Amino acid sequence: MSFATALRCRKCGQEYPLQPVNLCEFCLSPLDVSYDYKAIAKVLTREKIAAGPRDLWRYQDLLPVSSGVVDIGAGFTPLVKAERLGKELGLEQLYIKNDCLNPTYSFKDRPVSTAITKAKEFGFDTVACASTGNLAASVAALAARTNMKAYVFVPSNVEPGKLVGIAIYNPTLVTVNGSYDDVNRLCARLAEKYKWGFININLRPYYAEGNKTLGFEVAEQLGWRAPDCAITTAGSGLHFTRIWKGLEELSMLGLIGPVNTRMYVTQAAGSSPIVNAFQAGSQHVHPVEPNTIAKSIAIGNPADGYYALRIVRQSGGDACAVPDEEAIAGMKLLAQTEGIFTEAAGGVVIGGLKRLAASGTIKKNELTVAYITGAGPRTQDTVADIVRPFTVQPTLESFEEVLGMPV
Repeated sequence: MSFATALRCRKCGQEYPLQPVNLCEFCLSPLDVSYDYKAIAKVLTREKIAAGPRDLWRYQDLLPVSSGVVDIGAGFTPLVKAERLGKELGLEQLYIKNDCLNPTYSFKDRPVSTAITKAKEFGFDTVACASTGNLAASVAALAARTNMKAYVFVPSNVEPGKLVGIAIYNPTLVTVNGSYDDVNRLCARLAEKYKWGFININLRPYYAEGNKTLGFEVAEQLGWRAPDCAITTAGSGLHFTRIWKGLEELSMLGLIGPVNTRMYVTQAAGSSPIVNAFQAGSQHVHPVEPNTIAKSIAIGNPADGYYALRIVRQSGGDACAVPDEEAIAGMKLLAQTEGIFTEAAGGVVIGGLKRLAASGTIKKNELTVAYITGAGPRTQDTVADIVRPFTVQPTLESFEEVLGMPV
């Protein structure tokens, strides 16, 4: 049984049946899933959640699916008290939400699990997506799990390690000569012609909901409370907005207290349309041409940019653009203090966190959660300069001489 009742336009409030559509036909604004929260409140308790599976489906009452869950074990990833990193940055209550540990090594397994489950309900036998890499891997893996055909489209400059991580699941992999925004435009045209379930087009309202579990889990792992500060990246801006929605839903249902979390968004300086709008005091997010090593968030025209911008302001948060060199330094710092190897997008989070802590924007005693949403091993070239081994002969004398050990 699902408590989802309809799709509702964010702007004009027009309602639609639960179908594979993502835009309002009257004002062309995004559609969101609506729920019967009164009915949910009668059955959902902390105890019921705690008794559920140790994955994202422990929150199924707050997700828009009825049955036949398609699952590869995503969710309920560690929330780590970052003692050493916190000391380095001057933050006494810093936590890392380590979503690198999902099955395909990124948070995308959460929303894709929700979207593909819904695609099965709608009777699709083929799914597709536009992606910067991580989403494509997740779609390919979950499609393989449920024996669906998959077409995944990525920019041709996606990192080679990510291409391997996609191709291993045997989807139809298509590289496109252009940016992610070019890929997305192509997929929008394909969605009009082919009757496929496009994860981030006609299935986007259901895909979006899986991201809420990032908010649910952190609140549960903190002992049923919202953090003081939450910081993450934004590509399209979608998961940023859904972390907030997840916290708000828990509060509305009485599972946590009032949400006073300040939301901080970080973007790579070479692709920062949301940050640009925030710093300019603008209500409008103007597209940019991405130029950054953080390819997983290199989206110049973010679909949910306006809504992410609104949440930053509503929550009293801030927005920070991080140059590539600081993102690389952030990758190294996270690995060398907390043992977490993230991709460049995670380096952007740490680089932004460092700036915000140094300026006093995030204070040392505030409970702060940094979301790390993708793993680094598939993008190793970004930090290849760290490989500087000592070369020795297979003798004790050679080892001591080369490393300057006391004799």
